[in-house]
Amino acid sequence: MKWPFCRRWPGASVAFLVNEPIAIAELVRRVSDPEHGGTATFMGTVRRGPDDGPVAAIEYTAYEGMAESEFSKILDQTLERWPGARVALQHRLGRIPTGEVSVAVVVSTPHRAQAFEACRYVVEELKQRVPIWKQEVLEGGATRWRGNRDSGQDVT
Repeated sequence: MKWPFCRRWPGASVAFLVNEPIAIAELVRRVSDPEHGGTATFMGTVRRGPDDGPVAAIEYTAYEGMAESEFSKILDQTLERWPGARVALQHRLGRIPTGEVSVAVVVSTPHRAQAFEACRYVVEELKQRVPIWKQEVLEGGATRWRGNRDSGQDVT
């Protein structure tokens, strides 16, 4: 298997966009380094909160070629800012039920502060730049398109 999200290490590459559940433990294993003392993990899950209403799932779609290109740029920029960091990121496409992971970012660095900073950087950049859209599927089957509230892209 090839893993492009961490292509800086021999024989390691994977697609950023996946259709199956994200294997968090495998991402953590891929970025592990005996010289790194900090590993930060972010998992974004499909939620049904008081402001979201009766969400049963989210259907994620993407402009896949552009999304893969932006993921690669974000990875390059992260490694420029945090040399030596190891970064894994994946975003799931398709229908994802409430409570399941839709996006994962894992970063390992020599120290925890760097790992937290780099992880947050990757999450914020992908939310702003990567062309992934979400359509909420409500209980009962109705749907509505949603943008990223943090970036001002809400389309409701």
